[in-house]
Amino acid sequence: MNIEELFDYCMQIPGAEATTPFDEVTIVMKVMGKMFAMIPTDADRLSITLKCHPAKALKLREEYRCVEGAYHMNKIYWNTIWLDGDMPEKEVKKWINHSVEEVVMKLPKKQQQQYYGSVK
Repeated sequence: MNIEELFDYCMQIPGAEATTPFDEVTIVMKVMGKMFAMIPTDADRLSITLKCHPAKALKLREEYRCVEGAYHMNKIYWNTIWLDGDMPEKEVKKWINHSVEEVVMKLPKKQQQQYYGSVK
């Protein structure tokens, strides 16, 4: 998976928007105004940082060498996946979707209903 494919996959998520709130080289993907992924475009290695359920975040780090606690993020909830590692593309996509679910789940019920109402 290259950076264009990664970006395109994130953008196909209903309601996804690409922003650059930190700097012009870090793409922050959001749904309902909340971050679900971060993609640095200037790094030597392609990676994506995703929100994750705490127990699953730790399990992923144990299962895959290419997954680590996200730098400058709360490592309880955020993992960085290095895309040149041992995680298959299908699995990366699964965790992108999981990240969206984790973000939407933390929204107020009314916003959750709005989001899932727009997805169907």
